[in-house]
Amino acid sequence: MRYTADEHEKRDVMKWIDHAVVIAHDATCLRSKCGSVIVKDEESIGEGFNSPAGEDENQRRCTVPKEGYHKKVTDKTCCVHAEQRAIMDALRRNPAKLVGSRLYFIRLSEDGNASKAGKPYCTLCSKMALDAGIKEFVLWHQEGIVIYGTQEYNALSYEYAE
Repeated sequence: MRYTADEHEKRDVMKWIDHAVVIAHDATCLRSKCGSVIVKDEESIGEGFNSPAGEDENQRRCTVPKEGYHKKVTDKTCCVHAEQRAIMDALRRNPAKLVGSRLYFIRLSEDGNASKAGKPYCTLCSKMALDAGIKEFVLWHQEGIVIYGTQEYNALSYEYAE
C-alpha cells in the first residue's frame, strides 16, 4: 500500500476517481451507489456500477436487511458489484489490456458525492481482480488516496471484520 506521492499523481488519480463518480450515478442499487473504472495506459478499458443481476427487478433485494440472510451468504446484496461489472466490461472490450491494469473504486454518499472508502473488505472482487490480472486497486481513504497491490488488497479483505 502506498499513498499517492506528488501533486501530478494525485491529479491523475483524481481524474479517474471523478470518472468513477460519474459511472456510480448510473447505479440502480437501492442500498448504495458505487462505480469502478479500470485503466491501462491512461485509457479506460472497463467500467461498471452496481445493480441487480441482469437488471431483473425480480432479483432486487436491496432493502432486505443483511441480518436476514443465512450466515453462509458471503455477499448479502442482490447486486453485481461495480468492480465485477468493470472487470466483465474490460474482458468483453479490452481483454488483452487487463493484465497490469489499475482499478479505481468509489462509493457515493446519500447526497450523490464521492465518499471516502473504508478498509478493503470485498474478497469477491479482490479474488476476481487477482484472477483477471489487475495489478492495483485505488481507494480514496480519509487519510488520502491509497494504491494497493491487488495481492495485498486481497489479503487485507480476508482480515476485515465488521
